[in-house]
Amino acid sequence: MTLNIKPNSAPAPQQYETCDEQLRSNLASTKNVAVAALYKFVTLNDYEALKPRVLTQLLDREIRGTLLLAFEGINGTISGEEAQINAFLEWLQSDDRFSGIDYKLSFHQAQPFNRTKVKLKKEIVTMGVEHIDPNQVVGTYVEAQDWNELIRDPDTILIDTRNDYEVNIGSFENAINPNTETFREFPDYVKQNLDPAKHKKVAMFCTGGIRCEKASAYMKESGFEEVYHLKGGILKYLETVEQSDTMWNGECFVFDERVAVNHDLEKGQYDQCHACRHPITQEDQASAKYIPGVSCPRCYASLSDEQKQRFEERERQVQLAKKRGEIHIGIDSRAVAEKNRFQKQAEKERQRTIKALTK
Repeated sequence: MTLNIKPNSAPAPQQYETCDEQLRSNLASTKNVAVAALYKFVTLNDYEALKPRVLTQLLDREIRGTLLLAFEGINGTISGEEAQINAFLEWLQSDDRFSGIDYKLSFHQAQPFNRTKVKLKKEIVTMGVEHIDPNQVVGTYVEAQDWNELIRDPDTILIDTRNDYEVNIGSFENAINPNTETFREFPDYVKQNLDPAKHKKVAMFCTGGIRCEKASAYMKESGFEEVYHLKGGILKYLETVEQSDTMWNGECFVFDERVAVNHDLEKGQYDQCHACRHPITQEDQASAKYIPGVSCPRCYASLSDEQKQRFEERERQVQLAKKRGEIHIGIDSRAVAEKNRFQKQAEKERQRTIKALTK
């Protein structure tokens, strides 16, 4: 089989430069919060020094969400006004290292994040295997419009690299669920279940593309020769492929207050347990083991009485704050304080420089 991996050449409507712009315009007309999932594997020797600068840019634009910075790159999801999201991405890409950063944009009626955070990590997606570098070795990217052709091939082994609770609410037809609770378990799954001599063609996918990009790098290093992964992940596939042609079943778990999105990239039917953070159905919410903000049928038995009491108090404080009209889920005060410290340090440095130049 020969894959035709190239950009979609379908003509765009006259008033838009691309079909993506038309889609974003239609979505934005009814939903005023833009949500951007972004990542890039790139060597960042100064990632610690980048943190306050990135945080300041987010706070100044009233953008919420979380970004992770590590030596190996950047990863995260942020949300805010579309113009502010675009301005931030433009600022980020003014650094050549972030030029062409991979991001997916969707829209929502309400702010899906509570706070603004920039975190320093050892890895932007934690596999726990040293020396795996997607900048050096990586599998073959497959565009969303070419994905169906690849996974219909009977010689292709299709693997969902996401965690078990994500797979359970939606996945591609005939995809294998590795039954992992964390991405750290994926290397062991490969060692125990896959063989380079037997599994000649492997295709992988994840939510936005980052996990399977690192997974494909690991598999190439492990001796697998023909390794493919879905460029832009499930979110790009749902944005690109019509429902009449889809091979996706169910909903896609996302790491924000929407919990999951359907094929139209709109909030789906799932809620979330605020104790274990797993998606829950209406049936789960009807259970006696479901206590809002405290537990769900999945985690009820694993929680101690002390934990349940602590979660109950947390939920009580949240509800009291709502009644008082307080912004208990607003921009993180610790982030604002960190921004202020950074600005003070920058001003002191500026004054020292001026003093040195005028001596």
